Amino acid sequence: MSIVPRIMEFNKQFVEEKQYEAYLTDKFPDKKVAVLTCMDTRLVELLPKALNIKNGDAKFIKNAGAILTQPFGSAMRSILVAVYELGAREVLVIGHHGCGMTNLDTEGLVSKFIKHGIDPLAIETLENSGIQMEKFLRGFASAEEGVMHSVELIRKHPLFPKDIPVHGFIMHPETGALELLVEDYRDEK
Repeated sequence: MSIVPRIMEFNKQFVEEKQYEAYLTDKFPDKKVAVLTCMDTRLVELLPKALNIKNGDAKFIKNAGAILTQPFGSAMRSILVAVYELGAREVLVIGHHGCGMTNLDTEGLVSKFIKHGIDPLAIETLENSGIQMEKFLRGFASAEEGVMHSVELIRKHPLFPKDIPVHGFIMHPETGALELLVEDYRDEK
């Protein structure tokens, strides 16, 4: 059975009881920070709590592995909008130990596509059109490598301002403990 009816039932009650009032804020991050992080389910509530970030404090951009695969993709666009339109003055890239993108088996994933009904010809057509599955589905050898890749891509992006610091962290997904990989204060250089 779909989760949708349960969501709709809960949501109706949530709105009727005005439970949303505890979360009212505006679109500008109070702590002036944008966070690129992983979509891992363990981080949904743990990460903001471990950073002392509450609703309205930060812009969260989530994807698989907190890794930027394309300099002009949607995650980088979100970071640029957070900085230029919404007032973010720092960017945090936060990966985590035990990430599913570590040593991702691209060939195995493509096999799963086919098993679920994707025509192998469609994959071949994409490959022949310049979409390299190995690059598109790129993982990393370690969470640290993934974070540093994203930090460097943001820092070197031709549209990213040079005075906005980009910091890199690794988080323990059970305890919330942070490891600082790189602290960047460009405006002090």
